[in-house]
Amino acid sequence: MSPQNSKKAIDGGWGWVIVVASSLAMFLAYGSPQSVGVLYPEWLSVFQESKAMTAWVGSLVCGIGLIASPLCSACVVNFGARPVTIFSGVMVSGGLILSAFAPNVQFLIFSYGIVVGLGCGLLYAATITITCQYFDKKRGLALGIVTTGTSVGGFLYATVQNELIELYGVDGCLLIIGCFALNIIACAGLMRPLHLPAYYLKQRAALVEKAEEKLLEKQILTEDPVKKHIPVAEVLVSVEAREPLAYERCLLNCSALVKIIKRKQKAYSEYVLSPVRLLHDRVFTAMCITLFLYSLGSIPPLLFLEDLAQSEGLIEGISVLPLVSIVAIAGVLGKLLLGMMIDIRWMNSVLLYAFTAVASGVALILIPVTKNYAGLQVISAVLGFFSGNWSITPYMTTMVMGIDRLTEAHGILMLFGGMGIMLGPPVVGWFYDWMQSYDVAFYFSGSCVLLGGVFLFLSALPCWNKTRTQTAKPDVDDCEKVAAVA
Repeated sequence: MSPQNSKKAIDGGWGWVIVVASSLAMFLAYGSPQSVGVLYPEWLSVFQESKAMTAWVGSLVCGIGLIASPLCSACVVNFGARPVTIFSGVMVSGGLILSAFAPNVQFLIFSYGIVVGLGCGLLYAATITITCQYFDKKRGLALGIVTTGTSVGGFLYATVQNELIELYGVDGCLLIIGCFALNIIACAGLMRPLHLPAYYLKQRAALVEKAEEKLLEKQILTEDPVKKHIPVAEVLVSVEAREPLAYERCLLNCSALVKIIKRKQKAYSEYVLSPVRLLHDRVFTAMCITLFLYSLGSIPPLLFLEDLAQSEGLIEGISVLPLVSIVAIAGVLGKLLLGMMIDIRWMNSVLLYAFTAVASGVALILIPVTKNYAGLQVISAVLGFFSGNWSITPYMTTMVMGIDRLTEAHGILMLFGGMGIMLGPPVVGWFYDWMQSYDVAFYFSGSCVLLGGVFLFLSALPCWNKTRTQTAKPDVDDCEKVAAVA
């Protein structure tokens, strides 16, 4: 979004249709990845691979889309939310159906982890961007509703996938939910853009330029429709001078080509260096580090909690209400309530995010000392509620970096989050394979999340008092950007 071609957010009207369509698309795409913990034990028994190797499937499907966020954001900026959403629906559906025919874990890593993960990443970038375009004052609530689609999908898909596995096996389950995912394409039809994407603007400018050139050529021809008589002497001179003139023309063409290459190289260099300039902001850098540590430690419970309960003998067989479902339904409440909280004028979104990270870290550290299933259910609810802080990240990024740099900055932030998500489950699985226990793994996860929350809190706290007294100023410095009011 650039200030030249973006329209004022309308905070209602068709924007609520966008919210419903985006939430439904997130539900269809993220339902299976958010409840991948239900599929994880099945894959362990079918393929007989180590926990660390099998965990790569769940970590990649959640992390690869975020790692590719800068690329996904560039696709949304150039082509718009609707085409990107259509393409993401094809990728998610195709990846799930392809996974039903996986002969080994390595193939599953590609089909489920990479293909479905990239499809989810494209959809996430498209829905977040178009929602922020349509909303300003109610942006927090709108983002909260959109992101609840992932949690509702995780809650329902966890139960549905259990039933489908019992009836048709894991392969039949993946085929059916892959067919469900095709409805993402229908959701894309409702995503009416506020302005034309950059690619179409460039194409239109090129067409206008060609039309002007043709018009200029016609004007020249009409000015001199009849060729004038040329003397023989001038013809002889022109023939003799033809070769030097051709040589000069070649030099001019080469010089123009060199200038074009230099101009393109300068543009690409500025594009590559622009993310580095964003990281010069101290608070934004702290946000990136915190999100990496949070993702590194908070995602493994989605994958390992059910396996932990079964391996510790806290439950026999499959629970009627899996722990993954509790995490997901609590996440719905968390995203809605936290989204409503950041719309409060005096609320600081950065400090609120830091608090949720600290609370999640404490809950993760308590998992190894919990020796009953009811305790795990309570901890799952706490972790799910505070995982609603994912609805805060776009709002927090907008407040710190501004709406004009939202797409680029949010893409970089999600890159750090994706790296943490991708590394978290394999690291926890490696700890289990090494120690034959989840205790050290969850102590490590909780410590990472707790450290990230404390780091962000300390980075933002020096600016808090200053921002509360100076939010009325139109020009804000780095400290004032931390405030949750523009």
